[in-house]
Amino acid sequence: MQSHGKPFLPLDRRTFLRGSAVAGLVAATTSITRTVWAQSGKVLKVRNYADIDELDPGFYQNPYNVDVMNCLYSKLTRYKPGREWETELDAAEELEAVDANHIRFKLKPGIMFSGDFGEMTAEDVKFSFERALEHDSPVKSDWGPLEGVEVTGKYTGVINFREPFEPVWLVTFPFGVGHIVSKKAVMQATGGGDFKMNPPAFSGPYMLDEWVPNQHIRLKRNPAWTGEAPGYDEIMILPIADEKSAELAYEAGDIDFTWISLASLANYQASPPANTTIAVYPALSYVWLGMNIDNSALSDINLRKAIQYAVNVEQVVEAAYFGGAEPSTGIIAPGLVGHRENTLVPIEGDLDKAREYLEKAGGPPSEPLTIDISSESKWKTMAEIIQAQLLQIGIQTQINVQDSGSFNTLGMESEGQRWKNVQLILNRFSMQPDPFYATSWFVSGQAGIWNWERFRNEEFDQLEKKALLEQDPAKRAAMYEKMQDLMEESGAYRFLTHEATPLMYRNTVDAAVRPDGRALLTRFEPAKS
Repeated sequence: MQSHGKPFLPLDRRTFLRGSAVAGLVAATTSITRTVWAQSGKVLKVRNYADIDELDPGFYQNPYNVDVMNCLYSKLTRYKPGREWETELDAAEELEAVDANHIRFKLKPGIMFSGDFGEMTAEDVKFSFERALEHDSPVKSDWGPLEGVEVTGKYTGVINFREPFEPVWLVTFPFGVGHIVSKKAVMQATGGGDFKMNPPAFSGPYMLDEWVPNQHIRLKRNPAWTGEAPGYDEIMILPIADEKSAELAYEAGDIDFTWISLASLANYQASPPANTTIAVYPALSYVWLGMNIDNSALSDINLRKAIQYAVNVEQVVEAAYFGGAEPSTGIIAPGLVGHRENTLVPIEGDLDKAREYLEKAGGPPSEPLTIDISSESKWKTMAEIIQAQLLQIGIQTQINVQDSGSFNTLGMESEGQRWKNVQLILNRFSMQPDPFYATSWFVSGQAGIWNWERFRNEEFDQLEKKALLEQDPAKRAAMYEKMQDLMEESGAYRFLTHEATPLMYRNTVDAAVRPDGRALLTRFEPAKS
């Protein structure tokens, strides 16, 4: 796994203000350059790994929706393409932390909404940011302790928090709920609620032209857009879930950009398709083997620790990812605040220690333990390796393969009583470049929602709250490291990998991606010959 080589630190909040004049000059120059190159940009064809199902930024549920929303709406800030986590001004002309609880903004004049809904103002910012809380959005936690937005002028306002909320800089503003929609358009369409797949107005460089479910999403230039000219007339997005299918589509010329499987990486690196660039980026996702503490078979911490020590993570990751990924030390990836350098249980495991804990537990369970997995082949590979490793200490297991729909709700109490039968489970979460996006799902209040291990720890819960307030990166890192220690000490987690993100694209394309390999489609351009 590649690392940035240093802990990720949030940008100085005042850098936005100090650099605004220079940014304006750069933007003007960039706009001229992009306009010239856009003349030769016809259609960009890219793969998304799932079909969109929500285009309202106040209610989005998955990153693949955000990839499209980035093209349709504007935000105060956006991620910069490259290998380092940095943000830059987007709809904001100025953005400044007045103090720990208040952030002042000034919009760029002249940002227009489509459909004759007029110019973007501070009232639209207030409406967009507050509605996630007012309508109890599933992603309202991205706003943390937001109190509200005070409008101080046509383009200016102050975002008020009840207490400090550090993730606002790296997640809230540049990602999903930070998108700004038209108050007038949304009120007219839905009365302020979720407009789902029917955006009433667009404020970004593209607008939705056509969506054919499970076939394609076509974006075309937004005629109301007054900012930097986008690199292409149209973007055609094909939802292709299977990586092998995506690779075949690329080789057939159906797409210009795709992520590829780690299984294929070595072959593509050795013999890439003609006129193709292969690149590998570190991922922010995290994969782990979880254990349901509330299942009677796993209630003894000694049995859980026996399982932890019996699992050799290096062997599991090598087999499943073909040498393309590295073992992880927790749920927070390298390069982010709170990444742990080491695990408490050795990466390679310790069978002697495993047997000691198993003896304390009274021996192996009388019935085979179940390992629930999703249907993708890598999960089956991992489960089979773990199955063999546990058998070395006498623990028998049965692998249960679930389809994606069934697996995604397996541990949720709202879906019935199935969660009670969950024992071992191989799981994967994706995250954003702030550690709270990894840890927030494991607080006690998430037990039975996304915390399928039913891990409950008061110290963990308190640290989660304190870390959101802490502005000192070193102190904040120590809190997140301790939280991962507590998870591991519970015996309910064996951390496996953060994966990696290999991708390929045509040399006719100047691709723009985040440090984790996610595409920033509005920044793609035709390559200069």
